[in-house]
Amino acid sequence: MLVMRSFLVLTYFFAAHALPPPSPVRCNDSGCTITNSYGVWGDRKDCAASAVVYPTTEEELRLAVAEAVKNQFKVKTVSGTSHTMPKFACPGYAGEKSMLISTAKLNNGIEVDAAAMTVIADAGVGLRDLIDSVEEEGLSLVASPYWDGVSLGGLISTGAHGSSWWGKGGAVHDHVVMLSLEPAFKRSITNYFKSDSQFEEIFTDHARQHEFADITWYPSQHVAVFRADDRVPINSSGDGRNDFLGFQPQNIVVSASVRASEKALESSRDIKGKCTMAAGVVAFKKLVANGLKNNKLIFTGYPVVGQQGKMQASGSCARSSSADILTTCAWDPRIKGLLFYETTAIFPASKFQDFIKDVKTLRNLKPENFCGVDLYNGFLIRFIKASEAYLGQPQDSVVVDFNYYRADDASIPRLNQDVWEEVEQMAFFKYAAKPHWAKNRNVAFMDVKNKYPNFDKFIALKEQLDPRNTFSSKESDALLNGTKELKSNGCALEGLCICSEDRHCSPEEGYFCRPGLVYREARVCRYIMSSVA
Repeated sequence: MLVMRSFLVLTYFFAAHALPPPSPVRCNDSGCTITNSYGVWGDRKDCAASAVVYPTTEEELRLAVAEAVKNQFKVKTVSGTSHTMPKFACPGYAGEKSMLISTAKLNNGIEVDAAAMTVIADAGVGLRDLIDSVEEEGLSLVASPYWDGVSLGGLISTGAHGSSWWGKGGAVHDHVVMLSLEPAFKRSITNYFKSDSQFEEIFTDHARQHEFADITWYPSQHVAVFRADDRVPINSSGDGRNDFLGFQPQNIVVSASVRASEKALESSRDIKGKCTMAAGVVAFKKLVANGLKNNKLIFTGYPVVGQQGKMQASGSCARSSSADILTTCAWDPRIKGLLFYETTAIFPASKFQDFIKDVKTLRNLKPENFCGVDLYNGFLIRFIKASEAYLGQPQDSVVVDFNYYRADDASIPRLNQDVWEEVEQMAFFKYAAKPHWAKNRNVAFMDVKNKYPNFDKFIALKEQLDPRNTFSSKESDALLNGTKELKSNGCALEGLCICSEDRHCSPEEGYFCRPGLVYREARVCRYIMSSVA
């Protein structure tokens, strides 16, 4: 507990600069590999390319594509940081003819048209740079994801979003003309910590009453945090900012120590220890408003009022002018820090209540089994408006994100493995939730093409724009077409399959394939002291 408390205090008061994130592309004489910012894939067998190019202009980009088509190379685009979990960015494997096009240097053009109230920018422009440029012109970008360490091309192509059922909604792709802007405004945020006893019955009212509303649910603590988040006039008093706790620079030594502590709790199966840590985390988040700051430095009380550009997104851990500083993002793979899964499920609003009721029923069987998720961000609940985009949401929808522990080794099962597999299968199969395209394990993409009424139109457009399938790969096709299960020993541990035999779990470690406790159709890897059960 002392380690966690020290980690949180250092996180909150440390400097605003951090070790720059590593490049996702590495090359040598034999070719290139690509990984993501979490370092969980990217060896030569996993994800490789024959070469990488770094265009700086649109003309150089066109020439790179032309050269790839001429030589029949497979092509994938990667950003400068690669914050994606599924392998859509993998062009091929070692020995295959493939090319990466990085947008890391395609990041110079930001053109704000104040009269038309639009902004046009290169695909590699970072979201923070875009927001700051827009604000300098007395305008505001309304919709954005909460993490500002993404590129413009990446956030639009993956369906990234904030939270809103108002106006054009919270999904950034619905603001493309290029991107529409509005006169500058401020936001006012107040977090209300309440009992979670009925939050699934009042979420609609909360979303309708507040333009940028969200809810964070900590199931093991029986707490739901309602964020009342609304625009206010630009002349409103306040110079606040959102410096979300999880996205702040974190001391490398402390971050590694926290990871080591969690690994120790996992290996000793110490659920009570995780619950003690979770209670401390939630209490500290309440104390410091989860990173909201009234005066650029600390939180002094609600409401926190600040310019839209300072309140809508954060990511100070990813920005640095020096590589000589001993802080970085907590998940930086170079420091053996946090390693986690992120499941993101998108529900029609009409189905969300029943999903939460099922999760509560599972929680109530043994609340301490949910402490692991509360160590991270609990269940983050956001709102996306109905969209006409082919892969958009056909009705007003609710997005649920939750992070949970991931082992260093794919063959190592996790404490409460069965709980998170049951919640995952409950979301994507019982309630047919849609996956976020830049998050999730492979199982979330099973049967995905049948969940979108306009999926065939999307595929037809894709084939029209890319008749030679230059921008397709085995990895991306498998996910887009509804990934097939790869049945093998231990395949369920990493979400490559749903177990149907004990060998798909880890019987040698006491994990066997069993039905779900609430969603009985689920098949999960459950820890059982004896194989006779």
